[in-house]
Amino acid sequence: MARFRHAGRERDVRIVVGELQSVRREIVLASLISILKPMAWALPLLALGIWWAVRGSVQPLGRLGHAVAARQPQSLAPLSPEGVPPEVLPLVTALNDLFERMARLLATEQQFTADAAHELRTPIAGIRMQAQVAQGATDTQERATALQATVQGCDRATRLVEQLLQLARLDAEPTHDSGSSTPLAEVAGQVAADLQATAERRQQRIVLREPLAPGVHIPLPEPLARVLLRNLLDNALRYSPEGAEVQLQITGHVDDHAQLSVEDSGPGLTPEEQARLGERFFRVLGTGQSGSGLGWSIIQRIARLHHLQVNTDRSPGLGGLRVTVRW
Repeated sequence: MARFRHAGRERDVRIVVGELQSVRREIVLASLISILKPMAWALPLLALGIWWAVRGSVQPLGRLGHAVAARQPQSLAPLSPEGVPPEVLPLVTALNDLFERMARLLATEQQFTADAAHELRTPIAGIRMQAQVAQGATDTQERATALQATVQGCDRATRLVEQLLQLARLDAEPTHDSGSSTPLAEVAGQVAADLQATAERRQQRIVLREPLAPGVHIPLPEPLARVLLRNLLDNALRYSPEGAEVQLQITGHVDDHAQLSVEDSGPGLTPEEQARLGERFFRVLGTGQSGSGLGWSIIQRIARLHHLQVNTDRSPGLGGLRVTVRW
């Protein structure tokens, strides 16, 4: 028996209600049964609906996963966006963009490898031929000439390999701004001194035009600044005639820009030839100079990596080619 008491308004009034416990249990049990019976039918149906909805949503992801897992390592074809949920479409688009960039990079590397193999074959064949001439020579002068040509061929092959390695290292770097800078006047003087012996062999002159703007810094690490300057000066010396003059000038402020210019007194280039500068293994015919055509590729790759502007025109003072680097 369950009893409930409550005081009335008057002090001598008490309200007492009694109820059997069995009756209360029957009421509670009846209420639970009325609630649980529908839930017993609804919960399996709800679970089935959730499973079906999740399965339908995940199924496109499963197909996408199987398609990626079944691809050959060399396959860079884009993934089909058909049937892909809108939430996953940005992922498929990003993957397709990645495949496209990888395909372009792979095609460039394959072409570069083929061109490099062709370029290396020429000096190696020349070295072999001169070595065979020296091996079969009976005259001392003939042997000495063949050996000298062999050494020159080795030098050309060494320079080609060095440029290939430089270009490979640059291609491996992502485009970025490193934040480092180098005092340009100091590096320019050192690079010009290194190339002075090369210039003197052909009676050429390297002139550092004053002032060299000692406070100007180029936004490059020092090794890359040396590579840039060396290629600019080496190209100017290599493709200028004997007795030519090469001028290097650093200007601090030109339209809120600093700039480096290298001018030579060579024959210069036509507009068509200037437009092709930077194509790997492109060489101007008729210069009589050996080379691989990689120097300009290195210059332009450094410029792209570190946001430098490289322009070419005819030198107003010397008549040859003028290369201007601005930042």
